[in-house]
Amino acid sequence: MKYIEVDEELYRHIASKTERIGESASDILRRLLGLSFNAVEPPQPLAISQPSLEAEPIQPVVVKAVTPVVNDFSALVNEHQLSQQKGAVGRFLFLLDSLYQLAPEQFSQILQIQGRDRLYFARSKEQLLEASASANPKEIGNSGFWVTSNNNTAKKRTILSEVLVQFGCDATVAAGIAERV
Repeated sequence: MKYIEVDEELYRHIASKTERIGESASDILRRLLGLSFNAVEPPQPLAISQPSLEAEPIQPVVVKAVTPVVNDFSALVNEHQLSQQKGAVGRFLFLLDSLYQLAPEQFSQILQIQGRDRLYFARSKEQLLEASASANPKEIGNSGFWVTSNNNTAKKRTILSEVLVQFGCDATVAAGIAERV
């Protein structure tokens, strides 16, 4: 099995073309390119993704099939409640908590989303502070999951969008939801 590096935009495009649960990135690309399918089971990667902004160097992303976890992502956005949140941090936490409410059993998969040298999510405040003293950890509702909140708004949007895509959301829909941060 060979691995390739893809930028964030290409990763989102591939993920958005998933047609069935468990479809691998290789299967998606083979289908789109009209190539035959091999029945080879790829090894499970250790890391899923590393959200990045254009200002940072593009990070390698291990492409993995996205298994849809949530069916109705529109349920995440309650415009009235969202408008009552305090600032970008409040909206970011509200949307993450809304996702937790929709899929609490699968929510631990957010722990796989990390930066090159940055931990974005953890199971404790202390774990985030160990990784970065300036992380400003916030608990996502009462989920028991914590998120670094000292990223700028654009980075929060990128992270949220990546989380949504990880949960099976179409990349375009994910970007629209993330813009509400």
